[in-house]
Amino acid sequence: MAQFVNAKEALVTEALDGLLATAGGKLARLDGYPHIKVVYRADWERTKVALVSGGGSGHEPAHAGFVGPGMLTAAVCGEVFASPSVEAVLAGILAVTGEAGCLLIVKNYTGDRLNFGLAAERARALGRKVEMVVVDDDIALPDLPQPRGVAGTLFVHKIAGAAAEAGESLGQVAAKARAVVAKIASIGKSLDTCTVPGSPKEDRIPKGKAELGLGIHGEPGVEQVDFTGAKSAVDIVLEKLRPYLDGAGGGTRVALLNNLGSTTPLEMAVLAHALAEAGVAQQVIGPAPMMTSLDMHGFSVSIIEADDAELAALAAPVPMAAWPGMNKVVAVPVAPLPDGLTPIEPIPSVNPRIRATLEHVADLLIAAEAKLNELDAKSGDGDTGSTLATAARALKGSLDRMPLADLTQLFPALGNELSQTMGGSSGVILAIYFNAAGDACANGQTVHQALREGLRRVSEVGGAQVGDRTMIDALAPALEALEHGLSAAAAAARTGADSTAAIHRAKAGRAAYVPEKNLQGYNDPGAEAVALLLEGLAENMRV
Repeated sequence: MAQFVNAKEALVTEALDGLLATAGGKLARLDGYPHIKVVYRADWERTKVALVSGGGSGHEPAHAGFVGPGMLTAAVCGEVFASPSVEAVLAGILAVTGEAGCLLIVKNYTGDRLNFGLAAERARALGRKVEMVVVDDDIALPDLPQPRGVAGTLFVHKIAGAAAEAGESLGQVAAKARAVVAKIASIGKSLDTCTVPGSPKEDRIPKGKAELGLGIHGEPGVEQVDFTGAKSAVDIVLEKLRPYLDGAGGGTRVALLNNLGSTTPLEMAVLAHALAEAGVAQQVIGPAPMMTSLDMHGFSVSIIEADDAELAALAAPVPMAAWPGMNKVVAVPVAPLPDGLTPIEPIPSVNPRIRATLEHVADLLIAAEAKLNELDAKSGDGDTGSTLATAARALKGSLDRMPLADLTQLFPALGNELSQTMGGSSGVILAIYFNAAGDACANGQTVHQALREGLRRVSEVGGAQVGDRTMIDALAPALEALEHGLSAAAAAARTGADSTAAIHRAKAGRAAYVPEKNLQGYNDPGAEAVALLLEGLAENMRV
């Protein structure tokens, strides 16, 4: 798998320097590359308790992304998924620790515990006041004697960071951190493992499955379960967290929704919706990538029942861009459409023949979804089939309220329906087409004339003509041939659609933004949709 990496050996140091170069002077590092990689606050004056965390890289933005006022004072970074050395941790402690002392926040992995622990001992021998808390929030494998530390560590960073920023003593800050550790629970779920730079990717999660409880270094989880969608994925995660959601503490439940690496913002928003609908938390942090596992396609949920002081600490603003802040979970606010935008509902009427034709049209478009998507991927974004199929499904569901017996009303009703259910430019084009056809019908033109008037209006508004590599290349000849029957129209549409494969330079539509080499030998997906639709209708009439 190709990655934006120069050399594996320089990956972490170059990434850290990229962070520092774009931080506006707020962060600095110790001059210890390549073995000592410590990022710290450039404005730090050692007058308050220092918070130091870290571990292996590959979990960005953790931990260096959370260095700043109100959270960490320094982050000690190892190589990808490898604990930093004792010397590196000691260097970080010595660089930021003053009279107030230092708290180490360590995830519960053997390497981190040993290296941070020994560094703490050596720092104490040098006269520094150092305490250490170990975070073990992963509940995926409850029988493990040493549960792993995962994204719940961020609760500790934020609450302990607020206490340190407020000037509390080392004992007070450490006590608050330990109280938080005792209350947090986390579990993750992923559709895929992660890609460690320079190593082959492990392919252990089969298609159609998701792994529950895998670690942030790609360690196997507790089980692989069937993947049936975002809601069920969240429900399964929350079911594992259920024993930790009893509410006995009487506080405010806060959920942290973490992107494990390559889950898209759109997917994370869907997961956030499922989490909100489940009603398990009153406040939420995220969704955002906070403690990732390189490019893992998954998410994790961490839970804490926070008392008033902890809630205030979590809500306190900090300037680091990586921290998404905390927000109250609310019912989705919905306002009515402005006056003039609410569509006029047509008066429903019945025509079994028209209804059957529209249902068949919709079924043809739904059946062609995969083929049209594949074709569109050659020259566009691969969504033509999905766009048409989504509108077709919506159309089938709207037929009961359509004026099927009156074409002067039906055409505009189709246009309004498609403008609302079909995304991109396709919905607009077809809305113009059918509204123009409806106007022509209302003015006494025949159906054939009305359809041609719709095409004329689309060309006028959109600017596309025959030869521009759009749906018009199939639709225009089909309408010209329609007076000779549907089979003739279908044949003309097929010829027109196939002709677009030889048009290497599109002059309209999204293909106009695509290099010519990508268009060669492939039919325009819009024209292909017209041809497939008319061929299906003609075949149905013959049967």
